[in-house]
Amino acid sequence: MASDPSQLTVHFQPERRVDVIDVNEHVEAEADGFLEAHARALYCSHHTTAGFLEETICNRLDRHPDQVQEFLAPFRELFPFGASYQHDQLHLRRELSPEQRQTEPRNADSHLTFIGSGLENCVTYPSDPSRPVFFVDLDGINKDNQDRRERRTTIIGFDDERAVEETEMVVPVSNHRIDSVSLRDPRLGIFDQLHEMLADRGITTGRVTIELPPDEHHAGLTVNEYETLLMKYDLAEVLRDPLRFMARKGRNMISDPGAIPDKAKNYAKYDLVRLVNKVVDTLGLSESLVERIIDKCLAVPAERFLRMKRSVSLLVTEDEANVEGTIVQGRYQSPILVQWRKSSSQKRRLRVRFTRFE
Repeated sequence: MASDPSQLTVHFQPERRVDVIDVNEHVEAEADGFLEAHARALYCSHHTTAGFLEETICNRLDRHPDQVQEFLAPFRELFPFGASYQHDQLHLRRELSPEQRQTEPRNADSHLTFIGSGLENCVTYPSDPSRPVFFVDLDGINKDNQDRRERRTTIIGFDDERAVEETEMVVPVSNHRIDSVSLRDPRLGIFDQLHEMLADRGITTGRVTIELPPDEHHAGLTVNEYETLLMKYDLAEVLRDPLRFMARKGRNMISDPGAIPDKAKNYAKYDLVRLVNKVVDTLGLSESLVERIIDKCLAVPAERFLRMKRSVSLLVTEDEANVEGTIVQGRYQSPILVQWRKSSSQKRRLRVRFTRFE
């Protein structure tokens, strides 16, 4: 007999900066039998540099932490720690106080690896304590002061997921080829609309899925920190010319980004092919697929190599203050729409699906 959804939040600390942690071990230690009571479980990270791989990828990696590390390696090589990211120029970060600048981690590489490797804030797995669900932490220890981060994940155990409603929203974008928009921006009013619809439909435990329709091209979605320097400079540079980015960041050959020599870009092309090979080898894919992926990478590197997602899921839980459903978001989390080619209409359409956990 099906039971009502159950909720649990677990807290833990990573052992190293890039760590792969089996959340189910913490769930069982915290609430023995929690997972066995339900058919499915949703896992929600509250962080922008730590998340989950979807179940299909984890299965390809044999559900083994070493294989997950191998999967991450090419993206970590593409986005090395300590390169000249704008996000890490803390003196330029106006939102930080002088005190915060002393302790704020330099972690642009972790944000870009999260986005580029396709990590997700919310994933759904079979609710089985014998199978690991890996929390992938890309910034578990501050490399400047060795402080270990405090991490948390909320888990919802449920037996069924019922579709309640689907609607469409329109998001204005600029006339720039590369643009990013925080869907949490209060000026857009999107989150206000979502919460109104959750209240009207009486959804207190479930999720909101936001996805791009098939005819919306050259765009993607992620959940991350919408910090201006990170989004408008660092991520934009990757999307504008990944080969130049690799030559500049990965090799640190020169300080002038406008003067990358052809030789450096040729090295970057070689590196890109090698990195694609690493990813494909780790996932155990065929040689013919390797060749197709490489061809596409060299033709349109940004959208082919980076695992930019077409949809994001947002967990909904009951707000104790008003007993209504509220979208769970960490302090710095925001769903972000990214485009790398202009939209002729200067807008993007999004499909929004509301579901209830039972």
